[in-house]
Amino acid sequence: MNFTALLRRFVRNRDGSAAPLLAIAALPLFGFVGAGVDFGRAAAARTSMQAALDAAALLMAKDAQNADAGQLATTAGTYFNANFRNTEVGSLQPTVSTSSTSGGYTVDMSVNGSIQTRFMRLIGFSVMKIAAHTKAMSNADGLGCVLALDPHVSGSVTVQGNNSTVLNGCSLYDNSDNSTAMTVGGSAQVTALSVGVVGNLTGASSITTTDGIRTGIGAVTDPYAKVSYPQFFGCTQQNLSVKNNQTISPGVYCGGISVNAGATLTLQPGIYYLDGGTLQANGGATITGSQVTLVFTSKNRSGYATASINGNAAINLTSPPTGPTAGIVIFGDRNIPTGTTFKFNGGSTQYLGGAIYVPTGDVNFAGGAGTSTSCTQLIARTVVFTGNSQFAINCNSYGTKPFSPLVVKLQS
Repeated sequence: MNFTALLRRFVRNRDGSAAPLLAIAALPLFGFVGAGVDFGRAAAARTSMQAALDAAALLMAKDAQNADAGQLATTAGTYFNANFRNTEVGSLQPTVSTSSTSGGYTVDMSVNGSIQTRFMRLIGFSVMKIAAHTKAMSNADGLGCVLALDPHVSGSVTVQGNNSTVLNGCSLYDNSDNSTAMTVGGSAQVTALSVGVVGNLTGASSITTTDGIRTGIGAVTDPYAKVSYPQFFGCTQQNLSVKNNQTISPGVYCGGISVNAGATLTLQPGIYYLDGGTLQANGGATITGSQVTLVFTSKNRSGYATASINGNAAINLTSPPTGPTAGIVIFGDRNIPTGTTFKFNGGSTQYLGGAIYVPTGDVNFAGGAGTSTSCTQLIARTVVFTGNSQFAINCNSYGTKPFSPLVVKLQS
């Protein structure tokens, strides 16, 4: 059979002709399906990358204040890698930059990577590049004026009796995670800008706020945790008892200070160390002084100093605006045994301008309800309000440190 006959036979033969035609027609379809698979893998990888980047940026915004500028990239990479586990993505290159704002930080993060294709490489595309970007912000308004530091105790903030506690333009925070961390009982009332509790509270119906009550917040950082007072030595005077009008100078007062009814004690500016004993002011007594810090501690005595300000005592003390104890009018040694009670019950004539800072002590407070109240912070292990009290944080000239929870969120 010659070639011409064979060609005619091949052309007229219809056996199996559909298979090659179908194969040729299916090539574009397979290409589209393969590209879809590769694009789907890349989209899933990018979604995971974005989620990991968002989580890393939130952590960076939270930690930016304490972060080492030279370690920002390393820290950002660590946070990102802890949340992103897709081994298909290679050439990951996270970048980060931070900038401070009036109340916190802004963190800008990006990451670039690539994924190897499975089907598109057949048409010359072996790699698909993917990228993600996010921005997180942290903010703290700094409008706290009452803070209970104990992380677990019930009733770490307690408001009881027939009294009104008013926080003018400022907020109350409670770091206890207890289900009854804050309790408002009896006919007591609390008015504040806002109330925030790590755990939960009882008596919410007796709390009036402008910005609301929040439970389950993050613990508020102790604003004075890094503050320390200067070393002191010896005793300037022991067991000082003031029976008439008397003015004293800064120094070490071992065994405490007692001011009797009708007597006035004037403190000159500076730091006063109470080494053991009690600062006691009986009804009708007066203690006054500007730019002073009273440090309650123990060195030469066996016990730690404490305070007992009785009702109807007139107290007017303000903190130094500068120096090692700037902003602190009452400073309790951090080694004071847990549960040591400080009583500031001077009534409406009691004004302690600045921070009452007793991080391990329990403060019983009643007073400061006078119209002159402009700057008072109260920071203690626990706080009990037993009488009418008023707080405010117009503290521009007092040297106090602002505090509030850090709110971290992604920028939309």
